[in-house]
Amino acid sequence: MNAIPTENAVVHVKGLTAGYLPGVDILNDCNLVANPGELIGIIGPNGAGKSTLLKAIFGQVQVRGGSITLNGDDITGLKANKLVARGVGFVPQNNNVFPSLTIEENLQMGLYQNPKIYDDRLDFVVSIFSELKSRLKQRAGSLSGGERQMVAMSRALMMDPHVLLLDEPSAGLSPVKQDEAFIRVSEINKAGVTTIMVEQNARRCLQICDRGYVLDQGKDAYEGTGRELLNDPKVIGLYLGTLGT
Repeated sequence: MNAIPTENAVVHVKGLTAGYLPGVDILNDCNLVANPGELIGIIGPNGAGKSTLLKAIFGQVQVRGGSITLNGDDITGLKANKLVARGVGFVPQNNNVFPSLTIEENLQMGLYQNPKIYDDRLDFVVSIFSELKSRLKQRAGSLSGGERQMVAMSRALMMDPHVLLLDEPSAGLSPVKQDEAFIRVSEINKAGVTTIMVEQNARRCLQICDRGYVLDQGKDAYEGTGRELLNDPKVIGLYLGTLGT
């Protein structure tokens, strides 16, 4: 496997060790590179550290070793509000909307650091999620799971991020809605947003990503293009047989 160039990386995770509790590391010497415009997929068994990796990048997990850079600048351990200001968006798997607020108010919350660009960013968001335009006054709590996912991704996009971190965007959705979620992720990426996505639907993830990482026991066990990983006998035998269809 050829080494991935890192000199122009949007996100570069190097030798990352991190965990939630003192003395208990979930990530162990984990590495990841996301270059400009790439769609990166992260797959692996439950408990491998996939979501922890995203949370570590977004300053929500204590980093005990290694480094994280954003466009060459060290962001290791920076808090979420500072990362948002630097162009990092994060969509968690659960509790990712404010249910008592309208869709419009949720989008406005995404711009609390720069409310003046609301109109311009709303135009961009509805160019991808056109369904939202006529429903801005609807309360987010009345939405289906797939609709909430749209709102959550839209809110993260309101700050015009350089990189978007997505934790299980298809989780809990019907097969049809899962396909829609993956299409929207691809559209966001094609609009110029470098995207790092954790997914349990491993095959579908690898089908749309430029490159993928297989995490196992907190380490990047395999790395390659989506096609390479889909056709790698070891990845198929160890992971794809049990990670979605």
